[in-house]
Amino acid sequence: MATTKTIAVLNDADLKDGQMKEVEFESGKVLVTRLGDKVHATSVFCTHYGAPLAKGVLTSNGRVVCPWHGACFNVCTGDIEDAPAPTAIHSFRAEAKDGKIYVTADPSKTTKDEKERAPKLLSSGTEGSGKGVVIIGGGSATYHAIESLREHGYPHPITVLSKEPHMPIDRTKLSKALITDASKLEWRNASDLKLRYNANFRISTTATSINFPFKTITLENGETVEYDKLILATGGQPKSLPIEGADLENVYTFRGVEDAKKIDKAAQEGKNFVVIGSSFIGMEIVGAVAKRKLASIDVISMDEFPFEANLGKEVGAGLKKYYEGQGAKFHMQASIEKIEGSDGKATAVILKGGERVPADFVLMAVGVAPVTQILKQSLLQQEQSSVELEKDGSVKVDEYLRVPGLQDVYAVGDIAMYPYKGEYRRIEHWNVAGNHGRAVGKTIAGSPQPFLKVPVFWSGQGVRYCGLGAKFDEVILQGDPSSKFVAFYVQSGKIVAVASMKTDPVVSHCSELLRLELMPSPEEIKAGKDVLSVDISTVGSRARVGA
Repeated sequence: MATTKTIAVLNDADLKDGQMKEVEFESGKVLVTRLGDKVHATSVFCTHYGAPLAKGVLTSNGRVVCPWHGACFNVCTGDIEDAPAPTAIHSFRAEAKDGKIYVTADPSKTTKDEKERAPKLLSSGTEGSGKGVVIIGGGSATYHAIESLREHGYPHPITVLSKEPHMPIDRTKLSKALITDASKLEWRNASDLKLRYNANFRISTTATSINFPFKTITLENGETVEYDKLILATGGQPKSLPIEGADLENVYTFRGVEDAKKIDKAAQEGKNFVVIGSSFIGMEIVGAVAKRKLASIDVISMDEFPFEANLGKEVGAGLKKYYEGQGAKFHMQASIEKIEGSDGKATAVILKGGERVPADFVLMAVGVAPVTQILKQSLLQQEQSSVELEKDGSVKVDEYLRVPGLQDVYAVGDIAMYPYKGEYRRIEHWNVAGNHGRAVGKTIAGSPQPFLKVPVFWSGQGVRYCGLGAKFDEVILQGDPSSKFVAFYVQSGKIVAVASMKTDPVVSHCSELLRLELMPSPEEIKAGKDVLSVDISTVGSRARVGA
């Protein structure tokens, strides 16, 4: 039986409005926060990768944002506010009296090993009936949709049809660390998803067509599955360049566990590695294998600098220098003639102009395409002219992630072109998909949730990014982009995105400033204004925060 204790952890005067402090609690720790005249206590560490929340960002309406990757919790309840938080944190009783702040908690729940709290599910999924929600896809959006549906009281069945042979995984660890054991990547195992969330998870299952008027899905084996609500979360598939040699045995793309296994096996000491493409996936894998004593790591790209499209030339130049320090050689503004091979395997990549780059294995990291073939074929078969896919294969949704023209159908993640600040966007990032899942789960559960989350990305070399700056006009750069920097991206006179390295929690703070529309102007940043000085945590800021 749990034993709680009440301990004075801090002098009342030592915790000001808008402050949070990590304090000792017997052999553990608690995070104490003050919002106006109320004090709260929670677990200390983020449930995503264990970041210390005290180094994160607090808002006056009770959000605490992880300093690393944008996960967010409610400090009053411990509940998840935003992905990539996979589980809630503990919430403890706290009060201020007699000049002290007292916390009442079970000491065993205050250690780092016990940072996760079981979700407070409003529904166990056994109370309802009918066909319920069917989700096609088994990635980040699916996991968070299941969590969100039950957290917000959805009582009906949840069925998942996933091509993957495992439960939803932390896909980011595939490229950042080349972890290849799916059991070490799964957010929850099959029994947990079944027993706790009553989710019927059907792995290694392929859906082949959807009958929208009759709300049925046909599987590869001919079986039919009925639904009341349908979530399309089919994700993306890696693109491949249409060049000679692209189909050679040791030319890889990268998406899932099996891809990671192939790269991990090939990346052995003394081997020559060629990466085609210089954006996030390719460069993360370069970082993951940099210490393996490969004979060479060559990056070939049509861009002038790595990450150029997202982060700009100056930051790209700095990160190029960083990776060169890791042993990578860059062939920029280069076009590929073909991949040369022998006995069915690549031996070199030949550039236009004749340069020959030796290769024992090749990675094509040239982007992903939305997996919407099932949607396209089903629409054609049923002559559903009211819905058309975009040129890139994605599908437009409304602010609630619903597919207009299809009753009770939602699309999330890599396949969804969604409205954001007056424009339609499609974001190929695991964290965005997770927050799509959380939003659509809340909507289907009966509390419509428009998707307004500011996108947050991160990369293996320590780069953080928030916002949507792909169409930036100007970059305001502070620091050295090869080691430690902050970059502000300006579009039409406003800062629309921020990137950083080794300056946490700047990006987490800026994600909240963008969300609340409190970001300083470019002129203020150029004049030296510190974004961390913008108050969003005290009760005095609450009118602006909108709590």
